[in-house]
Amino acid sequence: MLSEEKKQVLSLYAEGRKLYKLMDFSKAMDRFAAALAIDPADGPSKVYLERCKHFIIDPPDEDWDGVYVMNHK
Repeated sequence: MLSEEKKQVLSLYAEGRKLYKLMDFSKAMDRFAAALAIDPADGPSKVYLERCKHFIIDPPDEDWDGVYVMNHK
């Protein structure tokens, strides 16, 4: 059984992913940051928070399909 905290983290992460796919990176960052405030070790939220930061600086094309392409190691 999941703890209430983990359920909250999963809910915030899911909201963040939806916003991410809609290219609303600022709001998505808020959700991922809120998830990390509850669980600082949540790896998926960390990854998507960084991707949002990247896309705010360098937005994807209008026809973006949600796929993140790494351009460096």
